[in-house]
Amino acid sequence: MKSKISRVALATLMLVAGAAHAEDKVLRLLTWADYAPKDVVEQFTKETGIKVEITLSNNEEMISKLRATAGAGFDLAQPSQDRIAGPQTEFGIYKPMDLTKIKGEQFIPSMLEATRINTTVAGKVYAVPHIWGTDGLVVNTKTSKAADYTDLCAAENAGKVSMRLKRPTLIAFAFASGKNPFSLYSDAKAYGALMDEVGKTLTDCKKNVKFFWDGKDQLLAGMRAGELTTAMMWDTGGWGLNKTHPDIKFVAPKSGALGWVDTFALPAKGKNDEAAYAWINFNMRPEIAAKVATAAGNFTAAKGGDAGMDPVLKKQFADSFPEAALKNIKWYPAVPAGIEDIEGRVLDRVKAAK
Repeated sequence: MKSKISRVALATLMLVAGAAHAEDKVLRLLTWADYAPKDVVEQFTKETGIKVEITLSNNEEMISKLRATAGAGFDLAQPSQDRIAGPQTEFGIYKPMDLTKIKGEQFIPSMLEATRINTTVAGKVYAVPHIWGTDGLVVNTKTSKAADYTDLCAAENAGKVSMRLKRPTLIAFAFASGKNPFSLYSDAKAYGALMDEVGKTLTDCKKNVKFFWDGKDQLLAGMRAGELTTAMMWDTGGWGLNKTHPDIKFVAPKSGALGWVDTFALPAKGKNDEAAYAWINFNMRPEIAAKVATAAGNFTAAKGGDAGMDPVLKKQFADSFPEAALKNIKWYPAVPAGIEDIEGRVLDRVKAAK
């Protein structure tokens, strides 16, 4: 009987060991569209033997998925840097980064440092930077003279604009009204009052909105077909449209484009940190970073990565962001706990308004 039990125990241990070994060879990645191009994934698997299981998402969904599982189900996530400190403080969905396992020399130093500051909670760092870009306006210059977010509500654009019912729109309209919403993050009452003002503006503006967009295909199609004169949109979406429709241009708004940085962060109950660190270091190699940035149509936090990017994209960036516009970018700071609840209530009211 003793030997039989031992054999059963041994078989169980072998099964457990086998399962653990299999997990070591899989990276479960929660990321944005185009951040894990097929050729990049294949090269990573060829070099490391680690397969990559990709789940596409966005900031709101990432937080929701990780909240639902207390940080389980994924080994690596890619939230924007402003969406880490608040959710981590409230829900504990991430684990601290071990920066000794990150090849820091592969990052642009200023971006690595800024992300470190924005994602530090209780003295621990929770993310490193990956891809960055901006939100602003995409304008059909034949049919619209829009130069700032509030021009989406101008009479000339009635029924022909699009925006998202998401927090960037609230932030953008706040800046366009002459206020700095980021300066009120520490004062929930004042921030709530400002968001209420913005909500009223957006409610009055609904008559101008052809549709509130969720997916990029709907928005791009609307611009190409001439259904839209102006939309609040990310920079590379506008630059991509410009290649086939020269009259459509990305415009950095007078009140400032909104700058974002998407990161690498470790979910609290991820099972394969080693694979996550391997993916991060692989992606920040300049030649790999250039491939990912080109696929995403954005810019990379990898040192030297921009050198291998599409020269047309780099020229479009230079045209959209002369020195003054570049200095006027409003970079998202970390979002404190509770702020998104305030914004969510305002967005719900705007959505429900007739």
